[in-house]
Amino acid sequence: MACRIPHSTFLFLGTQKRPNEGNRIFPHSSTSSGTNILKWESLPRRISKQKQCFIPLRHRKITRAVSVSVAPSSADNAEYRQQLCQDYGFRQIGEPLPDNVTLRDITETLPKKVFEIDDAKALKSVLISATSYALGIFMIAKAPWYLLPLAWAWTGTAVTGFFVIGHDCAHKSFSKNKLVEDVIGTLAFLPLIYPYEPWRFKHDKHHAKTNMLDEDTAWLPIGREEFDSSPVFRKAIIYAYGPFRPWMSIAHWLKCHFDLKTFRPNEVNRVKISLAAVFAFMAIGWPLIIYQTGILGWVKFWLMPWLGYHFWMSTFTMVHHTAPHIPYKSSDEWNAAQAQLNGTVHCDYPSWIEILCHDINVHIPHHISPRIPSYNLRAAHQSLQENWGKYMNEATWNWRLMKTILTVCHVYNKEKNYIAFDEIAPEDSQPITFLKKLMPDYT
Repeated sequence: MACRIPHSTFLFLGTQKRPNEGNRIFPHSSTSSGTNILKWESLPRRISKQKQCFIPLRHRKITRAVSVSVAPSSADNAEYRQQLCQDYGFRQIGEPLPDNVTLRDITETLPKKVFEIDDAKALKSVLISATSYALGIFMIAKAPWYLLPLAWAWTGTAVTGFFVIGHDCAHKSFSKNKLVEDVIGTLAFLPLIYPYEPWRFKHDKHHAKTNMLDEDTAWLPIGREEFDSSPVFRKAIIYAYGPFRPWMSIAHWLKCHFDLKTFRPNEVNRVKISLAAVFAFMAIGWPLIIYQTGILGWVKFWLMPWLGYHFWMSTFTMVHHTAPHIPYKSSDEWNAAQAQLNGTVHCDYPSWIEILCHDINVHIPHHISPRIPSYNLRAAHQSLQENWGKYMNEATWNWRLMKTILTVCHVYNKEKNYIAFDEIAPEDSQPITFLKKLMPDYT
C-alpha cells in the first residue's frame, strides 16, 4: 500500500501470565540482566484475622526465600523471542540487526543472478494471471449460487496477480523494455480501477521510508492525539483498524490516487494519463458488463472479485510490516537496514495463493532491493536466509497472527510500539472485544 489512511480528513508484549501477587519478584532495574531483589512485600502472608499480634515461636515455619533469576525481557534474548513467536503466531522473530550494518552490506551478499530480468519468465507471469482470471470468470458464470463464494475467492486472488505484475512494472523489475513495462503496468491495473502512475509515485515513498513514523505510507499506527481528537473519528478508526481492516485498502485507493494536488508538478502529466485510462475503463467496461449481464452481473463478475482483491491487498500489506514487536521510528532514530530486514515479514500462504500472486509474500528480499523481479524472490530469500537468517521475521499464515494484528496493533506508543484500542478506550472498543471472542486463536 502507498498512503496513510487514518488522518483527520503497533512493543506490546502480547498475552503474558500475570504474576501471583503474593510471590512476585521485582527486578532491581530494567536494565539488569537477571539480577533481582526479593522484596518483603512479595513474601506470602498468612496471618489469622483473629490473631494478628503475636505468633508463638513453636508455630512458626522457617521458609528460605530464594530469588530466581529471570531473563530480561529483550529481543536479544532467544527464549523471550520464542515466547513472542508463540504469542503472536510467528515461526521466527529475528534478533536485532546491529546498528553498523547497512542496507548495502546486505544487498552485496545477494547473488547477481537474482537481479536479472528474464522476459520469458515475465511473460509466464502474465499467462498465469490471464488464464487463472479467465478460469475464474468461467467459474462464476457456471457455478451454482452456493459455490459462488469459492469462485469469487479464486477470481479475486487471480486478479491480485495482475496487481503484482503492475507492481513489478512500477519497480522497473519486470521487463528490459521500459515502455513495455509502463504499458503492461497500466493495463494490469485497469481491472482493479487502480491508476498506475499515481500508485507508483506513492509506493516509492513506502520503500524509501519503510516503518518511519509519520513518513511511511502503509499502515501507520494511529497517533494518540489523533485518536483522542474526535469521538466520531475514534469510533470510525476503531472499526477501520478492527473488523473492517481487511478491506481498508479501498479507503487508501480512494484517498491517495485521484487528487492531482498531492503530486509534484513533474508527476502530474503522467498521473493524468493513468487517470484517463482508468476512467476510460470505467466508462466503457462497466456499461458493457451491465449491458451483457445486468447490474447483478456487474456485482457478480466485477465487484465481488474486486472486493476479494482488496481483501488480499489489505491482508498482505498488513502482515508485511505490522506486528507488536516491529517498531515505527522517528526519522532521527530510523535505520534503513533495520527497517527493511528486521521490519519486514516473510509469510507463507497456501501454494495456490503463492502461485497466483507471484510470490509477493516472499517480501523481505523485495524490501532489501525492489529491483529483484518477483520470479527471483525465492532465490533471493534463500540467499538472505543463508547470510542473515537469524535477523529475519518469518511466519506461516494463521489465525493467531491475524488476531494479533487486528486486536493489538493500533495506537502508537514509543515504549511499547502499540497500545490496543481497548486499553485506551474500552467503552468504545466493542468491535475489538467482538473480534477477540470471535476469531480463532490457533496457529
